[in-house]
Amino acid sequence: MSSVQPCGVSDDDRRPPVNDLLEIAQRGLGAKPKRLPSWLFYDERGSDLFDEICEQPEYYLTRCEIALMDAHAASIADTLGSEVRLVEYGSGNARKTRMLLEHLHAPVAYVPVEISPEPLRQSVERLAKEFPRLPLQPLCADFSKPLRLPIPPRAPRRTVVYFPGSTIGNFENREAAVLLRKMRNEMGDAGGILIGVDLKKDPAVIEAAYNDRAGVTAEFTLNMLARLNREIGSNFDLSAFAHRAHYNPMAGRIETHIVSRRQQQVKVGRANVAFRADEAIQVEYSCKYSLEDFAALAARAGLAVLRVWTDPEQMFSVQYLVRASTVARGR
Repeated sequence: MSSVQPCGVSDDDRRPPVNDLLEIAQRGLGAKPKRLPSWLFYDERGSDLFDEICEQPEYYLTRCEIALMDAHAASIADTLGSEVRLVEYGSGNARKTRMLLEHLHAPVAYVPVEISPEPLRQSVERLAKEFPRLPLQPLCADFSKPLRLPIPPRAPRRTVVYFPGSTIGNFENREAAVLLRKMRNEMGDAGGILIGVDLKKDPAVIEAAYNDRAGVTAEFTLNMLARLNREIGSNFDLSAFAHRAHYNPMAGRIETHIVSRRQQQVKVGRANVAFRADEAIQVEYSCKYSLEDFAALAARAGLAVLRVWTDPEQMFSVQYLVRASTVARGR
């Protein structure tokens, strides 16, 4: 039997109270330029749409990472060593994690951290069947906030924070360094961070990934407005807004906006928010890195890159970070 710690969080607990969400929306839409936080994408519908995005032919990221894990999971597990506690940020369906868990040597526990209870429950159920001897300790939480990790069933040799996908790219450099420092604290002195990092490449390939022909990414982006309509009673007309994602080569990132197709007003609580034609709401950045860029970012957080695994075309990378002081001492 696997040891599964129940999530114990109802569906409503992952959402901020309506008044808080209203305040967040009003503050963001009152700013110049307008902006909304990207976590608003991930209600239940948004999570389903993101899974669909990952299946689109233009979306190279998931395919490259899965191929990379398929080729290198055993080598990665050897690098992490035995008796690891694996803590995954934003675990979702844990597809890539499964590939790693198959190769880990005597893992102490797997702690999936996920803000959406339903995907968390489903993935834990599946993993309990596939890895009946692995203690599972799911944690319903926002990984960007301080975490109280469950007590492991036995002392691990090291805690490894696993952050697959390219989610680190959704944070601007300063915020990304803050998040990496937080991970460094949570992994402890002997721990490490295993992280997915999307690499710089032909801008046309990058742009296509965020503008799929089937329009799934556009629907995913506009679902943010549908969520506000549902949860705080705003009256966005989704047909009056468009998805726009462009690669900014100077900043090295995709910049995603929701753009007003015309001059209009939208009710958000008691406020009326005015939009000019072609006015944009900034909703997400997706930063891309060279290997040197990311090593410099890691160094800002007191970390050093110990190993890098990439696919043959160097489209994507998985990197293992440890405390810079550990490398300096000669690990």
